[in-house]
Amino acid sequence: MATRVEARQGTSVNDYDYSSFFYSSSDDPFAILDPYAEWFTRAVPTGYYLFQQPMSTPPGSRIDVTEGLHHEHIRLLNLASYNYLGLSNRPEVIEAARAALDQYGLGAAGSPLLSGMMDIHVQLEEALARFNRKEAAMVFPTGYSTNVGLISGLMRPGDWIIADQNAHASIVDGAILSKANVRFFRHNNPADLERKLKQATGKKLVAIEGVYSMDGDVCPLPELVEVAKRYGARIMLDEAHSAFVYGDNGRGVAEMYDLEDEVDIHVGTFSKALGGQGGYVAGSRKLYDYLRGFARARVFSCALAPAVTAGVLKSLELAQQEPELRERLWSNVRHIRRRLDEEGVDVGDSTSQVIPVMVRNDRRIFELGHKLLRAGLYLQPVIYPAVAKHRSRFRVSISASHTCEQLDEGVSILVRVLREEGVMV
Repeated sequence: MATRVEARQGTSVNDYDYSSFFYSSSDDPFAILDPYAEWFTRAVPTGYYLFQQPMSTPPGSRIDVTEGLHHEHIRLLNLASYNYLGLSNRPEVIEAARAALDQYGLGAAGSPLLSGMMDIHVQLEEALARFNRKEAAMVFPTGYSTNVGLISGLMRPGDWIIADQNAHASIVDGAILSKANVRFFRHNNPADLERKLKQATGKKLVAIEGVYSMDGDVCPLPELVEVAKRYGARIMLDEAHSAFVYGDNGRGVAEMYDLEDEVDIHVGTFSKALGGQGGYVAGSRKLYDYLRGFARARVFSCALAPAVTAGVLKSLELAQQEPELRERLWSNVRHIRRRLDEEGVDVGDSTSQVIPVMVRNDRRIFELGHKLLRAGLYLQPVIYPAVAKHRSRFRVSISASHTCEQLDEGVSILVRVLREEGVMV
């Protein structure tokens, strides 16, 4: 007997995705659960779902994964994890975390405002402030909570937040929580930013990113800064994917463009280049003190685990002491981009270590993902709502820990599968 999902106009489970279950006409919030569960439980065995596959090794260049469809333990070449500088499993980082675990225990057991602030947190915040050449830096337990806490803590109803249309979900959610007026300008388009700013009055915050996480392109910061300054807007730059990677000293896209002092609020994360967890806001001491009282995502969250904090602190130290890590990363990026270009792989507008492999077929992306997996390559499909519908892709992330031989192997597997499946000629 056909299920309700399959019976609906003769469709199959592959004709549905998350967007099909976003709304329900019922007054019961749980009414959506049954049709979603019916679809999901049938979609998973068909290979639709490739996410949350348990990994049993560090996120290095090769990993062990429990494959979800057949529940097999397999060894894969990893081109999906961030870990841009290869620091996640460095012995010095692990030892620093282990020593902190012995000294402080498992968790902070309190919010930073009350009992959770430890001297290791202070050391990390001070080191981040020095690194960013700012008066102060505030650590949050996750990168997501950093943007949510910052934006909702600073902006108010009646204010204006003008964000790039490709802004990360954490920026969008922080803007929604602030209850400010929110407008989005066309991606990396200074002229459209100006059009949106002309419509805004009062307090204005422009929210942009250094490197965009799904397209891998860099923001035109000089042009955006010039427009924002002309209209009296403050500038928030999220360098989640560019901090510790871009610039002569690794201070990000703002340093690369020599605009560090023109950016009012610098945001970064620890889960990308430093291989840890958490995020930070760097700026003035006055901003720090204000957010202490109003960044609810920090005020009402447990502080970052001290062992993670110590590991991040060591990663930050190594990133500064070993600029060759960035050099190795960019050498790898140049190598794989050259190989992908030679093979004619569509990587969109990417210029960074984040390289989308454009598929643009929401129905087939998981089938392709399974074939890549069976061929020995770990790449995660990216679909709505992470990207727009019909903009599905695989996202390649390059690390300093990859070898050229591994990158060549990855390109070879990718190209072979895409050609066999008719995605590219």
